Amino acid sequence: MRAFVKFVIGLFIFAASGVCFAQTQATKDELAAAAKEADAALVKGPSTIAVLDEAKFALPAGVGFVPAPAAIRFLRAHGNSVDEKSMVGLIVPQTDGQDWFAVLTYQKDGYVRDDDAKHWDPDKILKNLRDGTEQSNTSRKERGLRELEVAGWAEPPVYDANTHRLMWSAIVRTKGQTDTSRDAVNYRTIALGRDGYLSLTMVTQLSALAMNKSTANALLADIAYADGKRYADFNSSTDHIAEYGLAALVAGVAVKKLGLFAVIAAFAVKFFKVGLIALLAFGTKIKRLFNRKPKAAHKPPSDAVPPASLGDAPPYDAGEHRHDQPTQQESGDSTHHG
Repeated sequence: MRAFVKFVIGLFIFAASGVCFAQTQATKDELAAAAKEADAALVKGPSTIAVLDEAKFALPAGVGFVPAPAAIRFLRAHGNSVDEKSMVGLIVPQTDGQDWFAVLTYQKDGYVRDDDAKHWDPDKILKNLRDGTEQSNTSRKERGLRELEVAGWAEPPVYDANTHRLMWSAIVRTKGQTDTSRDAVNYRTIALGRDGYLSLTMVTQLSALAMNKSTANALLADIAYADGKRYADFNSSTDHIAEYGLAALVAGVAVKKLGLFAVIAAFAVKFFKVGLIALLAFGTKIKRLFNRKPKAAHKPPSDAVPPASLGDAPPYDAGEHRHDQPTQQESGDSTHHG
């Protein structure tokens, strides 16, 4: 049974067993249906994922990709408010011992100026993030899902002007949780481009953040803007400029959507510990493995995952599955732009 099948089955069993509150029958049914759809849509690496005409993701071996339609349903099944227009897909490990998953989005709002990169208040950003997460708790409670809270920064926002990338990570936990060893983290990187920005959010345990950051950075290294779409390709005479700068993006615009991924973090990290358990009858109790120390993730030989053999699989166009885009058919050229 494939790793992702194990993951979604474990996710469903754990939720169905009542550990995550008294879920409604409709919620249980949707969890199962969404997991089944996500598994059916899974694209296994190595392959090439096209992000509209903006970028390409060289999906490496040992990693899977769930495209937008199935990813949206899967995330919503777990109480998340998903932006259909920006969602690209869900990235999941295909090997055991990998306690993480990642969400890839693309926001086409125009060129985001970064000349105000230092003009933000981490405390204000954290408050906005907490407020957004609290707002999402209303719908979660109605669906029988546990409420969440943002505990603080694992790493406050930092911007690299050379790479035009913004990084931060927030700690998330179940509301009222006192056991800090169960804390989850939302590690997000925003990569600015000519027409907007890509966002890669890794979700893992806080205790595993240090060793999984290299995996997140390797995945990001395999996502490259196309020629003419990079931040440095901006043309002030012709290009659309976003209505907000980088400081506003951090303090307000992105924070409105950040709660989505924080919610996923605290809710789903638990299920990696039960993902290897065989399918049980609906409602059956399962063994609690969450308190076990996380296994050491396979460490890449360098900061970047070696380029995948893209010829092993035809290119996959994520743009074909975005609700706001016409169907696209990519040519056989799967050259990776590093």
